[in-house]
Amino acid sequence: MTRQPTAPPTAPPTAPGSHPDPTGAPAKAAARAADWWRDAVIYQIYPRSFADGNGDGMGDLPGVRDRLGHLRDLGVDAVWLSPFYASPQADAGYDVADYRATDPLFGTLADAEAVIREAHHQGLRIIVDLVPNHCSDQHAWFRRALAEGPGSVLRERFHFRKGRGDNGELPPNDWESVFGGPAWTRLPDGEWYLHLFAPEQPDFNWDHPAVRDEFRSILRFWLDLGIDGFRVDVAQGMVKAPGLPDIGRGEQASLIGSQVLPFFDQDGVHAVYRSWRTILDEYPGDRIGVAEAWTPTVERLARYVRPDELHQGFNFHYLSTGWDAAALRTTIDASLTALGAVGAPATWVLSNHDVVRHRTRLGGGLDRARAATLLMLALPGSAYLYQGEELGLPEVTDLPDEVRQDPSFFRANGQDGLRDGCRVPLPWDGAAPPYGFGAQDTWLPQPDDWAGLTVAAQTGDATSTLELYRSALAVRRTHPGLGAGDAVEWLAAPDGVLVFRRPGGLLCTVNTTAEPVRLELPPVRRLLSSRAPFADAGPTEEPAPPVREVPADTTIWWAE
Repeated sequence: MTRQPTAPPTAPPTAPGSHPDPTGAPAKAAARAADWWRDAVIYQIYPRSFADGNGDGMGDLPGVRDRLGHLRDLGVDAVWLSPFYASPQADAGYDVADYRATDPLFGTLADAEAVIREAHHQGLRIIVDLVPNHCSDQHAWFRRALAEGPGSVLRERFHFRKGRGDNGELPPNDWESVFGGPAWTRLPDGEWYLHLFAPEQPDFNWDHPAVRDEFRSILRFWLDLGIDGFRVDVAQGMVKAPGLPDIGRGEQASLIGSQVLPFFDQDGVHAVYRSWRTILDEYPGDRIGVAEAWTPTVERLARYVRPDELHQGFNFHYLSTGWDAAALRTTIDASLTALGAVGAPATWVLSNHDVVRHRTRLGGGLDRARAATLLMLALPGSAYLYQGEELGLPEVTDLPDEVRQDPSFFRANGQDGLRDGCRVPLPWDGAAPPYGFGAQDTWLPQPDDWAGLTVAAQTGDATSTLELYRSALAVRRTHPGLGAGDAVEWLAAPDGVLVFRRPGGLLCTVNTTAEPVRLELPPVRRLLSSRAPFADAGPTEEPAPPVREVPADTTIWWAE
């Protein structure tokens, strides 16, 4: 059956009745129609925790569709959907059994198409997760490989090996799973198979042509349905070093870190992305690929976004940088230099479904989290938001063990095993759980004290985190000094403070210290502050040069 894809949006969404455009906005809006991804604000939806459309306590695609208006009013450009493919859910959908089907937990393929149509109607683009490093042990290929036994041609599409030791009782090499324990599982027939994550997630063999052909077909399937791009999970994975050599040390593999490992960031992966780029370029509307690549250095990350490969790469080096002015400046400079050298936009991110929410991780509470957000949104390039950060949600750190579902929580020596704390379902309205998320108890329990953090409670409250995000994104969308770019001009500042200028008349000051600071600035007026009151009423006459105070843990945007 031939499907007619929905057309991607040709103009950015507008929030009805919201903030006026400053001078220069029409020209900037026209420029955004091309290369939209160079300064896009992209919002990550973790479907099981966003909104529940059928009342079973689990978020789903109908819930996403019904709540897209919130994202339109927030002012983002695109939505990235975490996996909703058919899956046994051993790792929250990152164990895919069928890449062309929707898991009944989240709805149907028709529901996915409805989300794409409605998003485009709302002026939003849709990016879907793609998980190419591994699949589910329930994938048809893997099940057949097991059933046929040693010598099956299907086993060549994965990494099956004989074990070491006198009787093959030892794993084929010393690789450790990211989730803890050996990266190999032995079968009753004596062979071992590789899984860099959970045993339920066997790794594909990307040296096999059938694997490469299959994923090119998967790309076309979803592009034909009208999606606007892919976020590539574990983009630094897939290709392994020839011969699967030992690491030679007893170090636990880490997803988030700077380790040099024989199964991550191998040069051969770039041929895959060059092949994918030719497919993306065949489709109209600037379809994009985004690398979730944890690389040892930002220079290595830049290799994934060369002009003939993917369009963006997640900047985890920025996410991993603490609330320290000198360290932030170093990371910002390194990112802009490395990515600018290959003509790619920098990306900036503070939170996602795998890390502690930045309100909690950075310390300093809500004031510091708001300041970090306003700094991130002032930097040149594209920014990623994780659902709930616009509400100022903290990490939920007191989930009882019996409700946890992160697979690494149940495996010794894995990652922290605490990713559930950032995956607690969103509060939409009401005074008690489930806060409008759905009709019954949520799959992870919500705190009893989130009534003041709901979307409904914060809407219209001029001091709320939600209204700060809405204001910041409205200004960023239209101000000529924000959004796309490849450099900042640093101005002199005391220790613990950042001051930089963007072409187009934007000055940004960031105080990372615990005390207010007084800064001598050129003639400016305040556009937006991370502390309430967020915005000035309008232009004011200032002495030249004015001395301005920036409170502790505060970022302020100034118009020159």
